[in-house]
Amino acid sequence: MNIRPVKNEKDYQEALGEIEKLFDASPDTPEGDRLEVLTTLVEAYEARHYPMPEPDPIEAIKYYMESRGLTSDNLEPYVGGHVNEILERRKPLSLEMIRNLHDGLGIAANVLIRPYELSSSLM
Repeated sequence: MNIRPVKNEKDYQEALGEIEKLFDASPDTPEGDRLEVLTTLVEAYEARHYPMPEPDPIEAIKYYMESRGLTSDNLEPYVGGHVNEILERRKPLSLEMIRNLHDGLGIAANVLIRPYELSSSLM
């Protein structure tokens, strides 16, 4: 099988090339198993060398809404009548709102609790 750790950019590029060749491999086959192992190695390398910053809480909420076809009205049960103020960054998320958004919609709490800028011109 000859799978080895992804230690540098050369190893990373080779692993990506092999993943591309195996992309359509069926699960529970030797090729599918190889794809799964290579993908895990590449993900670990990317996490170390290309970390992604946590999203801004308001942008995360907007993305969640857009990806699920939700409107401002759909958020009201979770943040009360403050939806527009929240989305326009005029009012910060409260701990209760964060809990409601996490429990009710499944938005990751660790994303929602991150600090973010409020719109100073509208406050």
